Amino acid sequence: MAGFQASTAAAQTRPDDKTLADSYVYLLGRGLVIRQEHLDAKAPGFAYNQIKYNPLGSADFVNPNFDVAYLEAWFAVDDHTPVILEVPKVEGRYYTAQLLDEWGEVIANINERAFPSRPYGKFALVKPGSRPQLPPDVVPIALHSSKAKFLGRVEIKGDPEGALKLQKQFLVHSAGTPSIAPPPDMPEFDNNALIGAALFDHLEERLGSALDVAPNAARMQQQARSIAAYIASGKAARDDIDARLVQVVRAFETYALTKSAPNRNHWVGGAAAGNYLGNYWLRTSVNYAGIWANTADEVLYFVATKDSEERPLDGSQQYVMHFPADRLPDAVVDAYWSVILVGVPDYRVVPNALQRYNFNNHSALQKEADGSLKIGVGPQPPAGVPQSNWIPSAQGKPFSLTFRTYVPKDSVIRGDWQPVPVARVP
Repeated sequence: MAGFQASTAAAQTRPDDKTLADSYVYLLGRGLVIRQEHLDAKAPGFAYNQIKYNPLGSADFVNPNFDVAYLEAWFAVDDHTPVILEVPKVEGRYYTAQLLDEWGEVIANINERAFPSRPYGKFALVKPGSRPQLPPDVVPIALHSSKAKFLGRVEIKGDPEGALKLQKQFLVHSAGTPSIAPPPDMPEFDNNALIGAALFDHLEERLGSALDVAPNAARMQQQARSIAAYIASGKAARDDIDARLVQVVRAFETYALTKSAPNRNHWVGGAAAGNYLGNYWLRTSVNYAGIWANTADEVLYFVATKDSEERPLDGSQQYVMHFPADRLPDAVVDAYWSVILVGVPDYRVVPNALQRYNFNNHSALQKEADGSLKIGVGPQPPAGVPQSNWIPSAQGKPFSLTFRTYVPKDSVIRGDWQPVPVARVP
């Protein structure tokens, strides 16, 4: 009895600031995925193990990708019931079938780079530890838990009809009727007002619903349990945590936007996302700002929220990105590059009359006489920038630019290349 009382007292000890911040950020990573599952499940016609073929130009999700025909699904399996995913043969354009777990870690990419011996065909997605009977032509892929998010991308590459035809050739069916648990309860919250102490409620349900493959998962989950016990000890403790989390959330948002990756040329990016090796601050930052990131060999992301003078990007101002002829983005990718403007803090596209939200290497961009490239941003085209090279912004609204490099070359992976600074026009 004495030992139990001592253990309970220790569990109710007020956590120090670092333990609280680390535990909150760690757990928020899972909370953001749970939130996304709830949001996805509310969509009309949603069902597990059913692919949603997004229309070209669809912009109703965070940091959309207009360069590809996009498809997504939530897969659910059990000990006896796998899901069969069919990936078509794709030639001459970028594609991938990306699988992620319920913490935002990449399980696999099915394509000619990551799966050179089997870049297409039938794949059985199975619950870890299960051994279902499979046909000989089906390759098993073990998930990290009983659910996985699927994202398919097929590059449009100036041929939307061909991309759509390939998109519809990605097929899925369940080899039975799996037992599917609903996502854990999670209070509604958004990026304008992140969740507080309620994140630690129902902790065992949230942790137990999905395996975390991070090497430090056991330690971080035990820290979260100690905070949950402290919160449960009474109203004063809960109010204490809620009050202190205001500063934690502020520090996390600053980290996510400015410190989560190297800051070069006033762009934050180039960090290896997708598989995080225990870096839960980075994982949660990615889940917060652009959930479902991929691995560095598939894509490296760069985000700008400030201009070349470190002033926040403002939709009322005009900006120019001027790429010298010897540092054009076309030269540093083996697939494609793109840049998109999204609002802050929702990370969704900003409506404009042109319905122009991004550019890529297939856009009809006009180069300068010396071979350099200017891209303008602002409520009107900046002086000296062709209208064809202009992305409209919204007056008085903050925004962010996301620059994607798909199948980046070594110069990008090493950090020798990054986008040019976003210079404000006086």
